[in-house]
Amino acid sequence: MRFQPIVQVKSQSVARIILVALRAHGFHPLEPREGGLPGVPALFGPEGYVIEVPEDEAEDATLLAQDLLKDMAEPGQVP
Repeated sequence: MRFQPIVQVKSQSVARIILVALRAHGFHPLEPREGGLPGVPALFGPEGYVIEVPEDEAEDATLLAQDLLKDMAEPGQVP
């Protein structure tokens, strides 16, 4: 099964909320991957966490994730 990235968020908390919401709506997102070496914190890019779903779910999951990000954004802030 091939996975496709749908959104990228800077906050681990926001990523967790989106993952839970996607699962609750019947999507199958990948679990976030941890860092590769023991004792080394998880290594994520400067842009944060990438959320991926199976390719056949990507279009609908993207719509849901973007709406959630819009709802969670503070007034005047771009998600």
